[in-house]
Amino acid sequence: MLHFRVSTVLKEFFQTTLKRPLSGSRQKTWLPTRHCSSGAVSVDARAVCSRLTALHVAVHRPALRTASRAVPFRSYCTKPEGAVELDEQLRKDGVASEAPSDKRRNAGILPSLEDLLFYTVAEGQEKIPAHKFLTALKATGLRTGDPRLKECMEILKETLKNTSDGVTLDRHQFKKCVQSNIVLLTQAFRKKFVIPDFQSFTSHIDELYENAKNLSGGQVADYIPQLAKFSPDLWAVSLCTVDGQRHTVGDTKVPFCLQSCVKPLKYAVAVHDHGTEYVHSFIGKEPSGLRFNKLFLNEEDKPHNPMVNAGAIVCTSLIKVKAVILFSPCVANIFLLCVMGVSCFLFGRFQSERESGDRNFAIGYYLKEKKCFPEGTDMTSVLDFYFQLCSIEVTCESASVMAATLANGGICPITGERVLSPEAVRNTLSLMHSCGMYDFSGQFAFHVGLPAKSGVAGGILLVVPNVMGIMCWSPPLDKLGNSVRGIQFCTDLVELFNFHNYDNLRHFAKKHDPRREGGDQRVKSVINLLFAAYTGDVSALRRFALSSVDMEQRDYDSRTALHVAAAEGHTEVVRFLLEACKVNPVPRDRWGNTPMDEAVQFGHHDVVTILQHYHDNYSPPPASAADNNKSAEKSLDSLL
Repeated sequence: MLHFRVSTVLKEFFQTTLKRPLSGSRQKTWLPTRHCSSGAVSVDARAVCSRLTALHVAVHRPALRTASRAVPFRSYCTKPEGAVELDEQLRKDGVASEAPSDKRRNAGILPSLEDLLFYTVAEGQEKIPAHKFLTALKATGLRTGDPRLKECMEILKETLKNTSDGVTLDRHQFKKCVQSNIVLLTQAFRKKFVIPDFQSFTSHIDELYENAKNLSGGQVADYIPQLAKFSPDLWAVSLCTVDGQRHTVGDTKVPFCLQSCVKPLKYAVAVHDHGTEYVHSFIGKEPSGLRFNKLFLNEEDKPHNPMVNAGAIVCTSLIKVKAVILFSPCVANIFLLCVMGVSCFLFGRFQSERESGDRNFAIGYYLKEKKCFPEGTDMTSVLDFYFQLCSIEVTCESASVMAATLANGGICPITGERVLSPEAVRNTLSLMHSCGMYDFSGQFAFHVGLPAKSGVAGGILLVVPNVMGIMCWSPPLDKLGNSVRGIQFCTDLVELFNFHNYDNLRHFAKKHDPRREGGDQRVKSVINLLFAAYTGDVSALRRFALSSVDMEQRDYDSRTALHVAAAEGHTEVVRFLLEACKVNPVPRDRWGNTPMDEAVQFGHHDVVTILQHYHDNYSPPPASAADNNKSAEKSLDSLL
């Protein structure tokens, strides 16, 4: 079980004072370490892991963070220095005045964010059932176990223990629970996350999952005994957005080895630690066009890229340049704890990987003979570390957070901590796009157009930059070593959503864009439709009809465009809606009025004649409960 803490910087950034000391923040240096060419520079593996641990482990192990840590004072200020000094002097004298908005808020005239959130969830009630709040929270994509909401959930549990019924919260109790995380919660309930309508999006994901689940074929990798034990029926998909929205479906709790899916992470750490120039003095950037485990180098006697075995082994040596540590499981554990926040290394998996690694030993000796390693590298220890990293176990859920960290520019979305530098992430995604899917990389880049990395355990690490990370896992592999179900899921995903790198985000027709707020689009559609009917703009109505707009959409009073056109006496609009669009001629608004009633009331006799003709020839289909529900949903959509 992982334990996280909310970023101190985020918590203190939203303080109400103008001068905010970030007392809990840490000074971090992201400048890469450049290594001189004169003489090899040896870096102890413990030192590397310690540096990474200082960056990230503290987030996942709260006990390591102590209040006594001395940090330089930093301040964020919106006033000139003189104004700040004067303001502080006024506070000391006790004559500092509150801002007008603060006065009104304190007087109860302006509602606070906590009050607005309460009214949103309560829907007119004086108390909120706790389960209703938690259900609404989960609908946004956040989880009650989210480390950013830890304080909120702890206060909620304590508050419920002290309530009379142990179930409901009044306004003051609710405010007490949410005030520590009000910014995050407000963003969630206002649908300001990257995927606003998360429930609709995940329903599509579940459909894609079921479609891929029906696939058969492929073979489970058996050249590593530990991999051959997995059932071919296992299938899981997990996603995490850059805002920390999470969704899982399938066998997401079953652990599996990362295998080659760890290669992008190793490369990112190497670039983060040493810089791009130094890393690529040992490794190339081009696709090889050959099998991932070929004993082959480019014309400069360097591995083609970090995503093939030769490049990954050299990359491992850059993380652990001088092998002063013999085999120890803690090395791999610290590595993954630093970067992913998870740690599960099994000695049995490592042994199985090492005993079946003759090809990798051959590659290692070939690299040593070609002097591809930094000077003084112990090749055997590097291979041991390489096997350890390939043998690390994860679940789909934890691996999706790793993918989301890459999607988020190196910042872990569920902790807010920077794990990798932007330069390292950018270079990693570029190489994943061109070289990440073995011999299928070109086809995958053409059809899917997203950075991804596959592994022989059946995993596919997929990154939608600036949106989300996805981990797919199913053991059966195709002839190129990629998961059969995973490839199908990724292909279907890009066919449904405009996630392809070269999809046009402005002029798309058939694909969905989950990044757009559906509610706003529906409201704008209704407004434009009814305004065109009000002004008698038949040309605009024709454009809407050609764009497959629902011409029977209703406003908050359940009035349609036909109601508005009949009330205004626009005969051409009425005729167009009835003849060309085949709309229902007898819809009723919230007061039970039809378009005929509107035309009669306002004395538009030509409209009455047209409507009367359609009334006489119209036979409504038998109403069913499903139709009534659909009509109600249409009205609710307009409201939302």
